[in-house]
Amino acid sequence: MIDSDALSHPRAEPPLRDGPHAPEATRRALALTWADPPGLLGSLAAINHKTIARRFIATTFAFFLLAGVLALVMRAQLSRPGNRLVGPDTYDALFTLHGTTMMFLFAVPVMQAVAGYLIPLMIGARSIAFPRMNAYAYWVFLFGGLTLYGFALLGAAPQAGWFSYVPLAGPNYGLGKGPDIWAQMITFTELSGLLEAVILITTILKMRAPGMSLNRMPLFAWATLVTQFMVVFAMPSIMLASTALILDRLVGTQFFNPSLGGDVLLWQHLFWFFGHPEVYLIFIPALGFISSILPTFARRPLFGYTAVVLALIATAFLAFGLWVHHMFATSIPALGKSFFTAASVMIAVPSGVQIYCWIATLVTGRLCVKTPLLFVLAFFFVLVLGGMTGIMLGAVPLDLQLHDTYFVVAHLHYVLLGGAVFPLFGAFYYWFPKMAGRMLDERIGRWQFWLFFIGFNVAFFPMHLLGLHGMPRRMWTYPAGMGWSNMNLLSSCGAAMIGVSVLLFLVNVVLALWRGERAPSDPWGAGTLEWSTSSPPPAHNFDALPVVHGRDPLWDPPGSPAFVSGLAAQSREVLVTTVLDAEPDLRPLFPMPSIWPFVSAIATTVLFIGSVFTPWAIVWGSIPVVVTLSAWFWPTRRETARAQALERSP
Repeated sequence: MIDSDALSHPRAEPPLRDGPHAPEATRRALALTWADPPGLLGSLAAINHKTIARRFIATTFAFFLLAGVLALVMRAQLSRPGNRLVGPDTYDALFTLHGTTMMFLFAVPVMQAVAGYLIPLMIGARSIAFPRMNAYAYWVFLFGGLTLYGFALLGAAPQAGWFSYVPLAGPNYGLGKGPDIWAQMITFTELSGLLEAVILITTILKMRAPGMSLNRMPLFAWATLVTQFMVVFAMPSIMLASTALILDRLVGTQFFNPSLGGDVLLWQHLFWFFGHPEVYLIFIPALGFISSILPTFARRPLFGYTAVVLALIATAFLAFGLWVHHMFATSIPALGKSFFTAASVMIAVPSGVQIYCWIATLVTGRLCVKTPLLFVLAFFFVLVLGGMTGIMLGAVPLDLQLHDTYFVVAHLHYVLLGGAVFPLFGAFYYWFPKMAGRMLDERIGRWQFWLFFIGFNVAFFPMHLLGLHGMPRRMWTYPAGMGWSNMNLLSSCGAAMIGVSVLLFLVNVVLALWRGERAPSDPWGAGTLEWSTSSPPPAHNFDALPVVHGRDPLWDPPGSPAFVSGLAAQSREVLVTTVLDAEPDLRPLFPMPSIWPFVSAIATTVLFIGSVFTPWAIVWGSIPVVVTLSAWFWPTRRETARAQALERSP
């Protein structure tokens, strides 16, 4: 047994060091050092990136299921004219909760969650950067989502839409505490998103395996890096907007009151400066999934690696020049609108470049058609259709006719649900064996795919026609004789098929965890580093950190693998490399598991919830936040002793 306190003794022996030929005792020491503590208290103190990522994925998927149930209720309400299943106020609350959940509690967080699990494994690292902050980000996200639904169950659900336009959400029209809860939930989730962005950027730039220069990074790592930089620049806008909204409501400021010098369009500018890049915060990681899955099932490296990377970066830059795309019906000057029309057309170019690279990879490869590839191929069809309708809405004359109709709802779901959830399901089927150590059933997977693909198009394609026939969106019922009944019924049937498909996926996951086939380390024959370790990976990810010589390390010629030696096995010592060429730079000591991120998240939650009722909560609530953060960062004697022992060791 390895003595975990050996390093705290002033005359301790030099610590065990890892390496490709390290003895079994060293491997046991690594597992013990990097494992999460046992018990309930240990689970609250856990900071292992795989543990936190699994919790993130499970939580975001639970919110996805909640949003799906809300959507099914809305579709049932609209399935026939004059329906009275729910009233107008309830429908507004359902609509707001559905959109808010999908956009803020599922779409962006789930992409960060998957990245939080995979990125350290893909780049050959033992951990994610700032592991305690990673745990804190999860707890803040969880408490933010629970706050929204908790107040909704208490009758304080927001009803101003997931975009919370003013003056509808302002102090004069947004009655009750619903808009305040919505605004603080935004601050909750965006704080978590910003923290995750900093963590992932630092991990990718500074913790790559030696030899993994920027031009050898996996494309999913590139997509994640680009996305997180977008998060850093986009999310402060919506946090500023939500803060200004709650100040108008609680303190009496007049940011959005035109009669006292405010501007209602200011809200739309701030919101959509975040809102349209958010589409690509969801979309770009999905592109990274595609670029990771396709080479594996085409049995060849991706065609046009450099072109795909440049297309990802170009998409990110152009995404910040599109926000007025959502405001063509406002009083913005026509000349200004023309620039945003041009940008709306231009952003299709880098997406087209990636599609051509993917098609070239498929055509020149030897296809092995499995469930992950089916979701990828379906994504091509959905992406093209959603992109075409986006270009149509980018034209001001047509947008003015279709604005606030169901055509926009159809486009939104083809781009967001189709453009993100199809690749996400493909990613789940692809990486589930690595995460769980079990294989999902291929037959059930194909049934789920066809139900989802058919149900998706049956649900959302008729909405294009409803929009062209003049049906407004955000309406809770409609009269008979408008010619909308049959298409609404068809759309509701498609939504039910999507629900059955998702239920089938859950059944597949449960069966796989219960009695599924055990997965080998590399069941697909893939080429990236995450498949070089066991399924599921050990707590320390790698017994010895790899040295990379190419873009697909596992497809390199036999005899080429090399490994790093010399990191301590009894302490959380990691390797930090340079940004450009990933040359070894530092060997810092990472923190141990701690309960303080969880306690700090509780203190933060109390502060934010209290501020919904009184601004003084910001003042008094800051005190426990400062106390818990101080305890979080205060080094313990054991941590100090470990660091000193490592400094003395050779």
